[in-house]
Amino acid sequence: MNNNSWKAIFDKYKIQRHNFNKEPFLISAEQIKQATAHFKKTNEKEVRILCKQDSREDRPQVFVEKGVFLLPIKNGKYAIIKGEGYFDIPKIKKTAKIYTSKLDFHLDTSQIGNSEMQHLDFAYASSLIRTFLKDETLVLTIRGRKYTPEFSFRVGKQKIITISVQTEVDAGYEGKKQVALVEAKNSKTTNTIIRQLFYPFRQWTHHTEKTVRTLFFEKRGKYYSLWQFDFDDINDYNSIKLSKSCRYEIID
Repeated sequence: MNNNSWKAIFDKYKIQRHNFNKEPFLISAEQIKQATAHFKKTNEKEVRILCKQDSREDRPQVFVEKGVFLLPIKNGKYAIIKGEGYFDIPKIKKTAKIYTSKLDFHLDTSQIGNSEMQHLDFAYASSLIRTFLKDETLVLTIRGRKYTPEFSFRVGKQKIITISVQTEVDAGYEGKKQVALVEAKNSKTTNTIIRQLFYPFRQWTHHTEKTVRTLFFEKRGKYYSLWQFDFDDINDYNSIKLSKSCRYEIID
């Protein structure tokens, strides 16, 4: 959580006095470095580590007290914003569906290791992603890091403008009528920052007129879980909603 580092940052730039109801507080990577230069440990002054707040529990205490969260808005620049920055991953209570792989042979290599990418690739190879989205035309076309075009959006009544922010999707699939972007986890996650779905969603809606879907994927034990989240308003960060979810057990 880096409580001490962020307290030092808040103290140096008098962020506690900032009126977050009026506007976000903008801060640069260089300012973060200057405020934490006296710390000895790498994790107490490394900007990348300090700004990685992927769940509500990752937020420093000063963020929790102020009801704020952090978003990158440009390479090396961040906004501290008042509002709800995270969304819940609801537990799937229904009994897992037994799913028979569409492959007519066994994948030996998929059993070696335990990575998020490996499990996601196995789910795709088994046609589970296509089945969940009811789209047999989906093929893998997107993977890895890319930079966003300029776009703006709202968090509450506050307008945020971003440009050239690095995003990463674990896999993206394109079909005749839609593009599906997947964020994959290999352990049980109860909440995550909306940005992980919203920024890639905005990025790819800029590049295609096809419907862009955002999915959350998790492999735990023998079960493969999928959630589809949609945004009611492309300009509203908090318009995210759960559309459907399902848990599967894949049988060769």
